Amino acid sequence: MKVLVTGGTGFIGRHLIKHLKHQSDVTVLTRSPNKAYGILGHDIHCLTSLPSGADFDAFDAVINLAGEPIADKRWTERQKQRICDSRWQLTAQLAENIRKSQHPPILISGSAIGFYGSQGCQILDEKSPCHDATDFAHHVCQQWEELARSVNQITRVCIVRTGIVLAPEFGALKKMLPPYRLGLGGPIGDGSQYMSWIHVDDMVRIILFLLENSTVYGTFNATAPNPVSNQAFSETLARTLHRPHIFKTPALVMQLLLGEMSNLLTGGQRVIPKKIEAAGFNFHHPELGPALERLINKSSPLD
Repeated sequence: MKVLVTGGTGFIGRHLIKHLKHQSDVTVLTRSPNKAYGILGHDIHCLTSLPSGADFDAFDAVINLAGEPIADKRWTERQKQRICDSRWQLTAQLAENIRKSQHPPILISGSAIGFYGSQGCQILDEKSPCHDATDFAHHVCQQWEELARSVNQITRVCIVRTGIVLAPEFGALKKMLPPYRLGLGGPIGDGSQYMSWIHVDDMVRIILFLLENSTVYGTFNATAPNPVSNQAFSETLARTLHRPHIFKTPALVMQLLLGEMSNLLTGGQRVIPKKIEAAGFNFHHPELGPALERLINKSSPLD
């Protein structure tokens, strides 16, 4: 199988390609081929510009993971536009070229559980709506998904709403580990907000499952089947590290530090992966405690 990957040098992309390249011919769209080869190895191909519509016939699948990290910088109006443009513009170009191809590749495109907005303890599956259309994360994801879904009449489209992906060297867990190792960890606000997490290995396995199973299509939540409250997550992480759990960060402090972006930490979603499990996918890491233990204290190869 010949696969074009966007966002291949990102957090999820590099974990995915590590396994994908052993079973597929992988091409990565990147602004810096030298950086991509350094991260991903020389057994891939690199493109610095998007192929034309006719050239898309060379690919069996496109995996679209590109996008400005949503939680790396304060949400100024300029940063918000960068977050939107990095997702919308490329996805629109991919969709246009898929429409122009004679043998359109399947499209697996990223999204996030931010689509649902903050809904407290309400259990959310793929059919759940967002109740606040003004929420920025929802705004980003809704348009992102619509652009990908625009080609679902001519090819198989899978949209992956990703939760908090856990890996010690990247993302949220990387930021949390230093204070927790110092015994300074604790919940944010009252800790009741839900964290819908997923082990990075299961994240990769979901994408591979969607790639390999030709009968599945539509929108899928990429979260473990057992989301937990921020309080429970914090307690479990501290326990895994054998550290105390006595500190608490007031929600007001997060709001003052991060502004609107603090909603990602003080809000939350209780998301379940109903559709991917119904399709036959089995999680290797369904429970938070064993997942954190494996990530932090053991090696964690993809089974």
